Parts: sequence; C-alpha cells; structure tokens
Amino acid sequence: MSILVYIEHAEGSVKKTSLEAVSFGKALADKTSGGEVIALALGSISDEALAIAGTAGASKVMHVADGNLDAGVIQAHADAVAQVYKQVGANTLVLSKSSLGDAVAARLAVKLDAGLVSNVVDLPDTTGGYKVKRSIYTGKAFAETTVNKDHKILAVKKNAVDLLTNGPEATVEKVSLSIADENFAAKITSTDKAEGEILLPEADVVVSGGRGMKGPENWGMIEELAKELGAATGCSKPVSDIGWRPHHEHVGQTGVKVAPTLYLAVGISGAIQHLAGVNSSKYIVVINKDPEAPFFKAADYGIVGDAFEVLPKLIEAVKAIK
Repeated sequence: MSILVYIEHAEGSVKKTSLEAVSFGKALADKTSGGEVIALALGSISDEALAIAGTAGASKVMHVADGNLDAGVIQAHADAVAQVYKQVGANTLVLSKSSLGDAVAARLAVKLDAGLVSNVVDLPDTTGGYKVKRSIYTGKAFAETTVNKDHKILAVKKNAVDLLTNGPEATVEKVSLSIADENFAAKITSTDKAEGEILLPEADVVVSGGRGMKGPENWGMIEELAKELGAATGCSKPVSDIGWRPHHEHVGQTGVKVAPTLYLAVGISGAIQHLAGVNSSKYIVVINKDPEAPFFKAADYGIVGDAFEVLPKLIEAVKAIK
C-alpha cells in the first residue's frame, strides 16, 4: 500500500507547506513500511517545478494537467484525488492544512470512507492502534485522536515537520481523468488577493508592528526590516482599526492566522486575541520597551528596548550578515 500526498501550487511553484506534507509522508512510510510516497498535483504547472517533490521524499509525482482544475474548485479536486487514490491503491492520504486542503479533505473523508485528522503535528503512534497527535485550541493544547478506519487522511500543520531537501528529483507521470461536469457546477469567477510581494498566509517570516510604532509615518522601519528578511508585514488589530495599516495585514484571532518559521513582533503588547493568531509560529521574537508586556511570556526571544533604537540596529545587523 502506498501513501498519496495531495500537493498545492501557486505561481508556478509547489507550496512549501505541501513539500512539508511530502516529507511527512516519507517519514510515515519509513516508520510504518507504508510503501512508496506518491505526490499528486492538479492543474497547470511545469514538470520541472513538480520534480522538486522528489527532494522532499516523493518517489514520483502524478500530474493531472487539466486546466479546468486551475481555479481550485473543491468538488472537482476532491473527485480527482479520490480517483487517483484508488488507482494507486493507497491507504493513507497526506496533505497540508490550508483553506483548500481542509475543504478537499472533508469531502474525501466521505468519498473514501476514511478517518480524517487535521492539524497533525507528529507521526502517528502505531504501537497500539493508530493514534495521531494534533494541535487544538489555536495551538494552546494537544489532543490524541484514535483512527479506527482502514483509510486515513492526515492534514499536517505548517512547520510541524522538518522539510527534507536531499532526495533526488522525482519523475513526473501524466494522468488523464474523467471528472463529471457536475463537479464543476460551482464556478470561481474571480479571486482578489492582497497586494504585496509576500502574502501573510504563505510567509516564512513575518514582521509585525503595533501601537508602539506611534504612527503610520514610522512604518518604514518595519517595511525595511521585512524587505531585508524577505518577510511579509503584519500588524495588530488596534493598528488596522485606526487606519494606520490595511485590514489584510491584521494578524490575530479575528484577522489572519499565521504560522511562519519566524514571527517578529515590534511594539505589540500581546493581547490574547493576537497570540491566538501567531502561537503556531516556530519562533517568536518580541521587541517591546515594557518588560511586563504579556507577549514576552510567549516569546522564544525578547528584547526589552525602544523600537526606534532597536530596529535601526537590527536592520544594520541583517544587512551586514547578508
């Protein structure tokens, strides 16, 4: 039996979160003798871009190069994945947790009569059944879920596993499917994306500012640091509410939830609503002149100091390293 990994792509490249899912699938196969790891891509993307899935652990990539799948219509994607899953004789489907992945996984659980576990943060424990550790309560706790179904679907949380990069590039195999017209009944007529070089949900590094920045005229330092780090910019809810920054940069429970490798918070006190949106970050660095700021309790590293003194020095240091 093999492990199938449903991978997502954007702007001609496989998403890093999907490559992490491939690495998770490889580690799972090695642990359980689960056979080969096969990646599945849907829609228009080059074979060269897909071959990178091999470096993350896939033995091959199956590609349904149907342009009708480019829009990401959920029903059509679920039907395509289900067909390939049965073709390769898989017993486990792995994918990254995302807005598209969540919707596709839910439909696949019904189509495949499979047990679905989302927000997975570790390999299953198979010593006495099939138990999966997952993140709950916006990352504040963990739950252990037992799956009793023969078929399993595991949606892996971003940054939960180490990304493999040392495998050989994978071969790409074209696959033709017959997808019923009824699966395209819903049509996506347009997609509006937030402007910016790097979008918050996809960013590996995020630099956020709060009211400690004192005004929108001071945001140049945040933007300069973000540029040097190749990061996206974010802000706290009060900052977006008073119009200093656009609402699509609002990070938090009621804004954009992020899970970057590095989250750098500048002049943000750390209200519970903000923490709920960032506590899945791998590393959190806080810069605040108030040593009692709640954010320091959640931080991996903290700098007690005035942002207007710390940021210029930090920018200088990053430039020197680069």
